[in-house]
This record gives sequence, C-alpha cells and structure tokens, in this order.
Amino acid sequence: MDSNQQADVNDFLNYLSQERRMSVHTVTNYRRDLKSFILFCADNKLLQWTEIKSNHIRQFIVGLHSQGLSGKSIQRCLSAIRSFYRFLMKEGLAENNPAQAVQAPKSEKRLPATLDVDQMSALLDNTKQNNMLACRDRAIMELFYSSGLRLAELASLNLRDIDFSDKLVFVTGKGNKSRVVPIGRKAMDALNVWLEWRDKLAFFEQTALFITKQGRRLGIRSIQKRLNHWGKQQAISDKVHPHRLRHAFASHMLEASGDLRAVQELLGHTDISTTQIYTHVDFQHLANVYDRAHPRAKKK
Repeated sequence: MDSNQQADVNDFLNYLSQERRMSVHTVTNYRRDLKSFILFCADNKLLQWTEIKSNHIRQFIVGLHSQGLSGKSIQRCLSAIRSFYRFLMKEGLAENNPAQAVQAPKSEKRLPATLDVDQMSALLDNTKQNNMLACRDRAIMELFYSSGLRLAELASLNLRDIDFSDKLVFVTGKGNKSRVVPIGRKAMDALNVWLEWRDKLAFFEQTALFITKQGRRLGIRSIQKRLNHWGKQQAISDKVHPHRLRHAFASHMLEASGDLRAVQELLGHTDISTTQIYTHVDFQHLANVYDRAHPRAKKK
C-alpha cells in the first residue's frame, strides 16, 4: 500500500469527520471502502491518483460484484470514491473524477419490515406508564413513531430541542442537516409524563432529553435494547427496533396522505428516491398533512 495514498485517504477521512461532521458510522464505512480501493490500486501498480481512469474504477466495481458484494454496498463504495476524488480535486491532487461516469449495479429496493397501525397502537398503549423506565421508554417510542426520527437523532436530543408550545422537535440529521418536525398529541402527552419523572431525578444540569437513573444521556445501544424489551413484552413478531418505528411512521403517513414530498421532508431524505421505497403514489399537495393523516396526531 502506497504511503502517500494512505496519507491522502486519512486527510479525506479527517475532513469528513471534522469539517463535514459526518457520523462515525459513515466515516468507518468510507475508510473500509477506500482501503479496499487502495489495495486494488496497489495490485494494479496505480500509485498516482492521476493514473486512475474510469475503466480502472469499472474493473474495481466488477471485482466487488464477483465477490458477491450487494448492489447497495457497491453503490456506497462508489460513492466513497466519488467523494474522495472531489476532495482530491479541491486539494489540487487530481484534475478530474474518474468515478463520476461509472454506474454501480442497481439493487432491488424493498419495503423494510414495518408494523401496522394496530400493532403500533398495541405496542404503545400497552406500555403502561407506572414507573420511571416505562414512562421514559413510552416517550421514546411515541416520539420515534410520531416524528419519524432516526436512532442517532433521537439519542442526541436535548431538552431545548423540544418546542412544547408549538409541539415541534428540532432535529440535527445526517450530514449535520437540520429540520423541524411536528410532534403528535400522544407523543406530547408521553413526553410531559416523562419530564415529570425526569424532574424527580433532579439532574437539572443535564441537557439530554432522555437520561438514565444515574443522570447520564441514554445511549444508542440502550435505546435499542429497551425497544427490543418492549417488543418481547407485547409478543410482537420479529425484533422491534428504532428503524422499524421510523418505517411505520413513513408507511402509515403515506398510506393515509399519499403525499410523498411531505413525508420526504419529515424523514429528512435528501433524495426523494429514498422515500419512494415506501410506496408508489402520485404526488399530491395536502394542506396540514401531518395533523390530518398521522394516526396518533389526530385531535379528539
């Protein structure tokens, strides 16, 4: 492996982490993908970035496909190389982007496993708010389903991110992009119950919205475990995890409204094709789509 190439990759990964503020998960994936690409370059004696042409990238992609790598993983790898070359061009280390014209094999887009409205109601309504953990977990699940948040988004929420008067949550999503999402009535009720318990814990200097009994911010793994616990309690088939609740939010909103653009905005998807895995509908404009459509936001 050429040391200069590895140094350039390290500079790129630092740029993603420190300047672009990308998640640790994304940076880790890019590091793995680019390590594979550098090994390919070394095997083919391509030691300068300017020596690499589109046909080399295609050869690399074909090799990944022959190894049985999924279309989605190959697309991510190609995206990493494109982003890397954009960085090299910005730094004056490359004149063009040989990966730009290369297409990855298309992967089938399938609707993720989700829960229907009755299953969601059973999960949420049967989580009794009779102790601190149950109240906290109920608020977490209600907020996931109410507002379609990603796991990392919910885990990073602070008290100040909730607008209790206007019933809104201010979210920082992928790529450090911000959005504002409504919170449904039942989720607001659950949050208020949780905050009463949170006040009793008396960790007033802690800014995190969801905390442990010891006053620490509730972590991603703990949230996953708690949702799985409640799924087992309610005897729900398959594992209940945060992304299933996000999927349920998206699917139920689309079923009720048919407004793909609105759901795209609520989910924080940059590309509407990502939202289209949930359904195939004609675009419509519906005023106040959230309040009218979401099964747990409708007024009594």
